[in-house]
This record gives sequence, C-alpha cells and structure tokens, in this order.
Amino acid sequence: MSRTLLIARREFAAYAKTVGFWLSLLAFPVFALLGGAIPILMASNQPVRQVVVVEEGPRASGLAAAVQASLREDEARRARQRQLAEAKIQEAAGGTAGGNVARGALSGLDGPRMTLVAAPADLMAAEPGEPREAVARQYLGDEVAKADRLDAVVLLDRDANGQPTARVWSRKATDTAVERFVRTALKEEHRRVAFERAGIDPAVVTATAAFEPDVTTLSPRSASGGEVSFRDKLPGIIGLASGFLLWSLIITGASILLNSVMEEKSNKILEVLLSSASATEILTGKVLGVALLTLTVLLVWGGIGAFGLIAGMPQYAPMVGEVLIDSGLIGYFLAYAVGGYLMYAVLFAAIGAFCETPRDAQTLMGPIMMVLVVPLLVMQMAIRTPDAPLVQIMSWVPFFTPFLMSARAPSEPPMIEIVGTMAGMFAFALLMVWIAGRAFRAGALSDVKLSWKAFAGAIGRGR
Repeated sequence: MSRTLLIARREFAAYAKTVGFWLSLLAFPVFALLGGAIPILMASNQPVRQVVVVEEGPRASGLAAAVQASLREDEARRARQRQLAEAKIQEAAGGTAGGNVARGALSGLDGPRMTLVAAPADLMAAEPGEPREAVARQYLGDEVAKADRLDAVVLLDRDANGQPTARVWSRKATDTAVERFVRTALKEEHRRVAFERAGIDPAVVTATAAFEPDVTTLSPRSASGGEVSFRDKLPGIIGLASGFLLWSLIITGASILLNSVMEEKSNKILEVLLSSASATEILTGKVLGVALLTLTVLLVWGGIGAFGLIAGMPQYAPMVGEVLIDSGLIGYFLAYAVGGYLMYAVLFAAIGAFCETPRDAQTLMGPIMMVLVVPLLVMQMAIRTPDAPLVQIMSWVPFFTPFLMSARAPSEPPMIEIVGTMAGMFAFALLMVWIAGRAFRAGALSDVKLSWKAFAGAIGRGR
C-alpha cells in the first residue's frame, strides 16, 4: 500500500508542480467565459447596414413604404421583447440589478441591423434596369467616398401578375441579412394586399399581424406550484453543465494518464518501477494520483465558478446552491464522476502501456474518441426530452452512463433507472479494472506494438 501511495504522490506532483498544468487549468474557465461573451460582443459590434430602397416604376408603388413599415414594426417588437426580458429577470432577481444585467446583455442583440437612408440623386435619376444597377454597383464598391458608401441597394418591382419582387444588391456577397428582411417584408405586404382584395378590413389585417398572445407556462411541479419560472429551469441548466463538465474532467484525467504511461514506457522508467513494485500497484498508484489531480482541477474550476457567480450575479447564487444541495445533484455528480473516471482511466492506462509514441496510440484512440462524441450529442437531447426512449436506452450503456445520467438527474428519472444504471456502471468499471490490469501488465513488460490483436491477446494471456 505504501508503494501505491508513493506512486500516486509522484504522479500527482509530476503535473501539479508544472506551470503548464496551472495555465491549462485556468484556460478552461477563461475560454468558457469568452465562449459566452464573444457571441454577445460580436452581435453588439455588428455595423448598422446603410440600405437604400428604390421602387423601379409606377407598378412598384407602395412597396418601399411596406418595407419601411415592416422595419418599424420589427424594431417595436424587439423593444417589447427587451422590456419583457428585463421585467422577468428583474422580478426573478428581486430588484433592479437583474434588469440592469438583462439590459446590458440585450442592448447589442435587439438593436436594428439596418437603417433605410435616402437614395442618392444620381441613383434615382438613372433609368430602371441596367443603368440604375450600374450606379448601384458604384455605391457598393470602393470608388466612392466612405461616407457615401452603401451596404445594400434594394430594387423593388412587381411581376406581370402583380406579385412583389426585389433585386437586392449587397456590398458583401456573403451578407444575406437584408435579403432575408426584404423577403419577409414583401411576404407580409402580399398577404395584406390579398386580404384586402378579399374584402377584409385593412385595420383587421394590421391588428391580426401585430397580435402577440400572452402565453404562460404552468406546472404543478414548479417551485411555486403554478407558473414556471427561471428557478424551475435552473436544474436542467445545471444538469447539462454537469454532464459537459464531467466529460471534460474524465477525458482530461484519462488523457493525462495515457501520456504519463506512454512517456514512462518510452523512457524505460516503467521498467525501473516494475523492479520495485508490482504492475497492480503501479496502475493503482497512477490512477489514484491522476484522480487527485482531476479533483484539484474540479475544486479550482468550482471555486472560480462560485466566486464569479457570487461576485457577478449574487441574486442567483442562493438558487444554484439550493438546487445543488436540496436536489442531490452534487451526490449524483460525484458518484458518476468516480465510476466514469475509473472506467476510462484504466482503459487509457492500458493503452498507454502498449505505446511509445502518440502515433502508436492513435490505432485505438481514434475509435474511442468517436464513441465519446456520442454522449455530447445526446446530452443536448436529454435536457429537452430526458424521458425519450433513445436517451433512456443509451443511459444504460456504461460508457455513456456518467454523462447522460448527470444531465438527466434534474428531471428526476425513476429510481430504478438511477440505481440500475449506477450499479451497471460500477460493475462494468470493475470489469474494466480487471481487463485493463491484465493488459497493463502485459504491455508494460513487452515491446509489442499496439494493435487490436496484441491488446486482445494481452487480455487473454494476462501476462
């Protein structure tokens, strides 16, 4: 036992004392924060497109006004959505802080992406068709001054049947935002005209298009026993985050173990260790040492997350703590973390015992990583429909159990599923320990190159 602990301490210190380990440990929270902030920053920093709308002749009369009206309605709708979001977050936060947070987050997302500007005189004076399009090309290019440059020119017309049409000239070939908006605006105009021709009052058409029903979601299982609030959605968010976090921790720890064993075998250090300790003691010590390393990563990430939550959004900290403790999500997370880590750690260690270079490991690591992508895809489905038959069936697959059940735990699956999947996971983990122990012993003592045949043969011989 003392030799096992010495190996575990050595394994932990070998990584914990390096600067690279702590830099990589802190990199995940930084990139996670940037991953949430960058889309908001990108949206808030998008330039407002300068768009000119021109009617191509008398038969296009009214289409420009329809596009302008559609833009005004769109801006009004986004303003209402922003106010509603601010009110809901402020109510959940119990003060103005939540509203200020919502306003800051939504300020860049709900602003207009385009504004209609007056058409240049020479563009309006040009003959419809190719002459006008030639002038439009100039204003979309770099030939004119930057202050006069346009982002899009929309040429409106009607076809022989009186249906609205448009040719959208855009400065950037990949920018389709104006085209999508104009398409929607013309569809609404066509519908309005069709209804009017059918004898429907225009005021009724306008009121019907502007109507937004007040829909409230209620559930007897909500925290208030009625309306579903953010508090009721929080467990699902935490469950999904737990599944992804667990995936990252397990794969990180198992990969560290793989590289450690592979490096020591190539440097003949593994042979020296085998002269003073058994293969079982070495494998146990390494798994335990990297487990402590993984626990360190979890504690640091958890500490950073807790500090950021308390400092940045203190109104949500009590809710998160209540969900984690009262719902037992911490217990589920730790139990599935132990079983999942044990399965993958011993498997990766056994593979590393057959490898001397990273290229050697790719023979088996490629298929394994492809399998590990599956729970990442299914977890997103599990948060929306945790009781879907596919999700339930895949939760019983031991390799997927830790991640999927962590994501499903907040939905309170039947106790038989929790007990059954956890028992199956630990039983399979013990089987993996036995199989990986035999493979590790054989691989550490041989110079056989890694292959499926060699790996299977080592398990069968056990030496």
